Amino acid sequence: MGCCSGRCMLVLLCCVQLITAVERQVFDFLGYQWAPIMVNFFHIVAVILGLFGAIQYQSRYVTMYLLWMFVWIGWNVFVSCLYLDLGGLSKDSHILSLGISSHSSWWKNNGLGCQSQNLPSDRWNEHQNPQLASVPSCWLQYQYLEVLQCAAQLLLSLLGVVCSCYAVSRFPEEESCT
Repeated sequence: MGCCSGRCMLVLLCCVQLITAVERQVFDFLGYQWAPIMVNFFHIVAVILGLFGAIQYQSRYVTMYLLWMFVWIGWNVFVSCLYLDLGGLSKDSHILSLGISSHSSWWKNNGLGCQSQNLPSDRWNEHQNPQLASVPSCWLQYQYLEVLQCAAQLLLSLLGVVCSCYAVSRFPEEESCT
């Protein structure tokens, strides 16, 4: 039996979570979605602490990571429900931008296979930009891309819960094999 099976799995999982969280953070910054930016930041910090705990055999950091995973699961379920318009939530609301701006998901105008067409405006004098952009067709609508991101985060979070529980239970045993 390998001496760091649970610990190494948790380290690998934390690295994958960091990569996906940074990717998500970038796209949330592009869409000026301030609530996800703040929550993603806390997620990145929690994953780094979980990674540190797994490497240093610090069960309190891994436990903190485990508790954060439950908050992260709840956040991703909320965001999924928001983009799917479930439970009285609407993807057109400004919840994720905290009402500060009218921006929405970056994927809304720049999704996979989206071809924006610039249509001249009849009232171009009233707008700063005399053209309005519309996105007539995409391979996959933006709300489904956001839900797919949430689903990937949910899967990684559930694996994180399992791996962190297993790793913490094995820490004293694995500490002696060097």
